[in-house]
Amino acid sequence: MRYYEVHFTIVEKPEGVRVEDIFALTAALAGSVGFESFEEGESGVTGYVQQDLYDEGAMQAVFSSMPIDGVRLSWVVNEAEYRDWNEEWESEGFAPIMIGDRCIIHDGRHTPKTHFPISVEIDAKLAFGTGSHETTRMVISALADMDLQGKTVLDCGCGTGVLGIVALKAGAAYVLGYDIDEWSSDNAAHNALINDVGGAYEVKRGDASLLDEIYDRFDVVLANINRNILLNDMPRFVQTMRSDGTLILSGFYVDDVSVVSERAKELGLTIRASANEGGWACLVFQNLKAHLAIE
Repeated sequence: MRYYEVHFTIVEKPEGVRVEDIFALTAALAGSVGFESFEEGESGVTGYVQQDLYDEGAMQAVFSSMPIDGVRLSWVVNEAEYRDWNEEWESEGFAPIMIGDRCIIHDGRHTPKTHFPISVEIDAKLAFGTGSHETTRMVISALADMDLQGKTVLDCGCGTGVLGIVALKAGAAYVLGYDIDEWSSDNAAHNALINDVGGAYEVKRGDASLLDEIYDRFDVVLANINRNILLNDMPRFVQTMRSDGTLILSGFYVDDVSVVSERAKELGLTIRASANEGGWACLVFQNLKAHLAIE
């Protein structure tokens, strides 16, 4: 996938306001419009966003009224060097990642020496989701707390497929995953095969509009995506859920919990559990309103 590299600099700031606080706010605001990662330097903050997700209008809107009075920013957009973002992992592998005592995620070079109820091998090729990120770990923990025996699962923005694979190894009967990125959808299918669950994990390439032509109803819907995409796609998620289904959401900051929860409430969902780690949030909702029409 191709990224833009956006460098933010401070044009104006009031006396007494710390630069590091402005940088933290900049990252939070940019994260709300699709940015995935940031690097802080002496001259400013550099953020990275997929080219397909970059929206200059949304940027102007979110930064037009800074929560800190008197702060003004400027930014310069450049095309980031196209490279394999998982190059180091592909060449050297990654150390096993443990989620409590219930799940371990590893690559083919690092076989676990200790038994875990759920062991998932991931061959990461340009796809997000090895378990290293807080949001992935929280969703896996939420899955581990559920009875998934015989359940059907929808894995939205599946990345490497790790969440759907965990669900299958925890007893789910079938997973449908989709991702807009070709590398990710291919990688998810590959990882399902190497984990011996390929027959139960179906992968499609595309965005949530695919759900308009899928008439199955799922027991569990998973979505670990940025806030704006979640808010836009949640009506479709609910449309695909059984009347008593569960929706697990992550990929957004703790500061966004209220807006995500309010959207869920509008769609007839009730919150059942929440978690946060490193400023990131995960929410678990129950569907108590049968099959809403897409708004």
